[in-house]
Amino acid sequence: MRLMLARASMALSLFLPVYFMVAALGVKFGLWPWQVGLLKMIVQLGLPLIGITLILGLVALVASLVRKPRTGLKMALVGLLVPVLALGFLVSVQRKSAGIPPIHDVATNIVDPPVFSAAVMSARQAVQANPVEALTTPMGSLKAYSGPAFAGIAGKTLGQVGHDAYPAVRPLTLAATPAKAAAAAEAEARAQGWTVVGADPAAGIVEATAETFWFGFKDDVAVRIRPSATGGSVVDVRSTSRVGLSDIGANAKRIEAFLAGLKVRAAAP
Repeated sequence: MRLMLARASMALSLFLPVYFMVAALGVKFGLWPWQVGLLKMIVQLGLPLIGITLILGLVALVASLVRKPRTGLKMALVGLLVPVLALGFLVSVQRKSAGIPPIHDVATNIVDPPVFSAAVMSARQAVQANPVEALTTPMGSLKAYSGPAFAGIAGKTLGQVGHDAYPAVRPLTLAATPAKAAAAAEAEARAQGWTVVGADPAAGIVEATAETFWFGFKDDVAVRIRPSATGGSVVDVRSTSRVGLSDIGANAKRIEAFLAGLKVRAAAP
């Protein structure tokens, strides 16, 4: 009996990561919508599944320790370790999310941000993506941010919330000419693993789509290069998620990584 319990515990624990991978990759490959993969399979069903696996692991471990021989002890330990790690990961994500504003649209210039082309906007509308709001829009006027949970940011604009949270997301000034900066921006976008959907070097515009590995969530990125007063270039970037209220800091992190890479690339001879 103890051995059967330990085997069941280990089998369920090994099934756990497979279940979560299938839920995520199913969204990526279009087998089901993200609401099913993320909200239903992971949040609604996945969390209870972790709890059941954890309880079964504890029971199997206790059963294997109560008397000798310690039948199934190693299997019981595996059965307990996997859900503990899964729970720890979810807790870390929750803590990270709690310390980040629930926004999904970040730009270096919040007064005059880069704009998305008609083609990108059409692609967003086709999948009923998040609306692209003006970053000067007060948070309290947006339906998605209504309610007491957002009272602390209701008086700020969408752009202000992003700037307060991510002080490193600011325009980048380069010594390179706009033409060189535009070429470097397109090259850096590809180096970041983005899919470039539009580039106009003469206008100093690069548009791309970034996709997450597991769920295949797509975020649209617009890069704008303008001449600076000193003869160089000023680069602005906007990154906007298609789905989800909060990006858990992904858009800001993406912009920071892109600008850091672009700074090095544009300075190269």
